[in-house]
Amino acid sequence: MILQTVAFYLFATICVASGVMVISSKNPVHAVLYLILAFFNAAGLFVLMGAEFLAMLLVIVYVGAVAVLFLFVVMMLDINFTELRQGFLQYLPIGGLIGFILLVELLLVLGSWAVSPDAGSALVASTASVGGTTNAHALGRLIYTHYALLFQCAGLVLLIAMIGAIVLTLRERVGVKRQKISTQIGRRREDAVVVVQVESGKGI
Repeated sequence: MILQTVAFYLFATICVASGVMVISSKNPVHAVLYLILAFFNAAGLFVLMGAEFLAMLLVIVYVGAVAVLFLFVVMMLDINFTELRQGFLQYLPIGGLIGFILLVELLLVLGSWAVSPDAGSALVASTASVGGTTNAHALGRLIYTHYALLFQCAGLVLLIAMIGAIVLTLRERVGVKRQKISTQIGRRREDAVVVVQVESGKGI
């Protein structure tokens, strides 16, 4: 129990610190690396809670796909962040107003939040037996039966993000020859083949 408590506080501390560094880092590449570190520590917290499937899903999907893809996009776009920061003071009042509204909403939510009287007994009570069903099997049954539509919508969101990353990194370079399938298909024999009548003994 002591080892689990130490691991929890270690993972939680590193995860919170990494989250703070994500939003405070000036270099976007460093921010993505801190984000990957936060994902790994969140996966460790999932393992401590017994949700090993969610932990592996977090590492494979978010670290192996989303974070790495975002890192490559940031590195390949070559964005001039100095130019982007020039209009910071212009949008500061609007951003401050929106941030203030969100802060008020969060304070209202926290002010009206209350603990249920049955929460303590629910934590102490043992969970119902699932009949030997594994974590992945139970989660898959829920995803592909009750939440199949939401699962497909999440897949569409990831597909749109992938297409957006491809569009952002696609560059039109001058002087580079590209394949034009329509031109190749529409090519006629007369345009490519020239029949020359050569007299005997004279050559071409």
